[in-house]
Amino acid sequence: MLKTAFIRQFLGLLLVCLAMAFLHGCKLQEAQQFKSTDITGIDSGKDFRLTDHLGQQRTLSDFKGKVVVLFFGYTHCPEACPNTLSELALVMKRLGPDADKVQVLFVTLDPERDTPSILSQYIPSFNPKFIALYGTPQQTAATAKEFRIFYNREPGKSPGSYTLDHSVGTYIYDPSGKLRLHGSYGQGADALVHDIKLLLNS
Repeated sequence: MLKTAFIRQFLGLLLVCLAMAFLHGCKLQEAQQFKSTDITGIDSGKDFRLTDHLGQQRTLSDFKGKVVVLFFGYTHCPEACPNTLSELALVMKRLGPDADKVQVLFVTLDPERDTPSILSQYIPSFNPKFIALYGTPQQTAATAKEFRIFYNREPGKSPGSYTLDHSVGTYIYDPSGKLRLHGSYGQGADALVHDIKLLLNS
């Protein structure tokens, strides 16, 4: 009798352990389904207040209902910025009709040179639906701090030929406006398309 009870108890505990292992595995699988880094719940990147290249004041809430892909850079950037914008243009092309549910935002770290006129020509050249955002130097610094973006001016041969060392990578928000992912520089269009579709379907 005691032996039977012990066996039943053992089998019950075994089933509980197996169930917990299964659930843990499911959670791991769910957490690993994104190609980008899952940063859900991070205490930064909550909002911004900047002006777009058409002169309209913008905040994150303006784009609620869409997946937002946010990238920091500057138009004189020799490599990382044009490469990322080209990659994002390819992402939009591969998304097909779903591209209407995605908004790419480019925040300049160089408002001194990146005037609205320059931004309105440069950014839409990659995709007409891309939006450039800018602010005063003080607003730019505050926004970079909010998103934990590093940038530093490196002198050039002339006063206007400086370059900027800056953080690279993309911030991706789900349609509810929550920051969910950080995409690494150069991870490829396929990975971003995969992640954006997951957010659109979640």
